[in-house]
Amino acid sequence: MDLAVERAVRSDQPILANLLSLYLHDFSAVLGGVPGTDGSFVYSGLPLFFSESGRVPFIFRFKGAPVGFALASRGSIIDRSRDVWDMSEFFVVRGLRRRGIGEAGAAAVFRELGGDWEVRVLDENQGASLFWPRAIANYIKSEVKAEAWTNDQGAWTVFRFACPGTAAA
Repeated sequence: MDLAVERAVRSDQPILANLLSLYLHDFSAVLGGVPGTDGSFVYSGLPLFFSESGRVPFIFRFKGAPVGFALASRGSIIDRSRDVWDMSEFFVVRGLRRRGIGEAGAAAVFRELGGDWEVRVLDENQGASLFWPRAIANYIKSEVKAEAWTNDQGAWTVFRFACPGTAAA
């Protein structure tokens, strides 16, 4: 597979903004929402991934073309633990889904950052609800534990795991 998973640099920010608009468009089917006056969906937190420590943006390139991303943040939004990575956002363009790109991208991010992880999936997001338990289990070579969590956006499933080779693994 001709996939490169790279830490995004500041010059990648416009590319990530475009991919995030596609991601938010997909998510509008679940959470509602409409584009801004310019016709695009905007992820207002993107600049923080280039200015704050504990936030790491990744871009996925397939055959050189940008096709997805992962935004990882240090710290749990569920229990406020500072010792875990949170998969804040994750996306692969529709035309390349179900081809192993997402799973390979997630594995590369887990490998690079290591440690303990949380991945949250909105239960209404059926594609992600099928993708994440399989992708994580394939990466850690074990069944992944899931727990329920609720916030003002709805019901979520939370997957917690340690990357292979880390102390908690």
